[in-house]
Amino acid sequence: MKKWREIFEVGIRELARKMNVSPSVISDYEKNKRAPGSKYIKKFVRALMEIDAERDWKVINSLAQKMLGIKSKALDIYEYKRSVRLEELVNASKGYIVNSRFDPNEVVYGFIILDSLRSIEELDSKDFLLLMSMSYKKALVFTKVGTGRPPMVAVRISQIKPVVVILHKPVNLDRLAVRIAEKEGIALIVSLCSEPGELMDRLRLLDVQQPSS
Repeated sequence: MKKWREIFEVGIRELARKMNVSPSVISDYEKNKRAPGSKYIKKFVRALMEIDAERDWKVINSLAQKMLGIKSKALDIYEYKRSVRLEELVNASKGYIVNSRFDPNEVVYGFIILDSLRSIEELDSKDFLLLMSMSYKKALVFTKVGTGRPPMVAVRISQIKPVVVILHKPVNLDRLAVRIAEKEGIALIVSLCSEPGELMDRLRLLDVQQPSS
């Protein structure tokens, strides 16, 4: 844990403030005086992601470039220059909402587009974990979707969750995929754009459009 805190260049006091714990608690975990549970680890990872987001993803982007050229594993990784509301994502993706976790005023700051089949068949656990860490406060988009179950199961087991998942033209949307999104508190959108390229272009165009009122 100390190694990852140092990789993200975060001091104990700064991390403690973000996690709402005392610095001595973090120190105890780093010195193996306490054994962290899954809830603490999730809180720890989320705090590092939030701090890095406040620094324009300095560490995550650096790691992405170094570790196996991770950006080549995605069809597109894009950072918005403004906050984009989920309602705008629905319109841009020619989408419709399939669960009750949708808040039209919630915002994202970018998106990652993954080929669903390639992600499951080719990405090893390290690559997928890094991509998922990059999805924090972003929309995670899957193309070449059959039922939607495999990508949503992958999201389910990840410690870092996207704000919203967009499934591009699933052949037959599985109810389990919807239930997973519901359980994880993730908005789920189905896009009806004709091709992945169209969806990518429309999502990028949100950066040059005026926010809808």
